[in-house]
Amino acid sequence: MSTETAETLPATRPAQPGGKSVLAADLRIVGDIRANGSVEILGVVDGTIESQGVIIGQDGQLKGRITAETVDIRGTTNGKISCKSLTLRSTSNVKTDVNYTTLIIESGATIEGKFTRAKG
Repeated sequence: MSTETAETLPATRPAQPGGKSVLAADLRIVGDIRANGSVEILGVVDGTIESQGVIIGQDGQLKGRITAETVDIRGTTNGKISCKSLTLRSTSNVKTDVNYTTLIIESGATIEGKFTRAKG
C-alpha cells in the first residue's frame, strides 16, 4: 500500500515516446485516432489520424484526414494528408489532397488529387 498523498504525486504523466500501434485487418474504426508513435492500418478507418507516422497497409483503407511527420501508403486513401515525408507505394490507390515536404512515388501507384509542396 502506498503512503504517498495526492500532494506528492505528479499532476500529470510526462509525455512518453510512442511505439507502434497496429490496427488489424478485421478492425473497422469510425472516429479519431491520436498517437505519439506510429499507427499501421491493416483494416478500415473512417476519421482523422494524428501521429508521428502512419502506414496504410496493402489492404488498409482510410477515409478522412492524416496529419503526421511520415506517411507510407500501400493501400487506399480518400481525403486529406498533411506530412513532411510521403511515400506512395506501387500498390497504393490515393484520392487525396496532399501537403508535403518530400514525396516518393513508386511506379504503379494510382493517384488523383491536388499535391502541394510546403514552402521552406
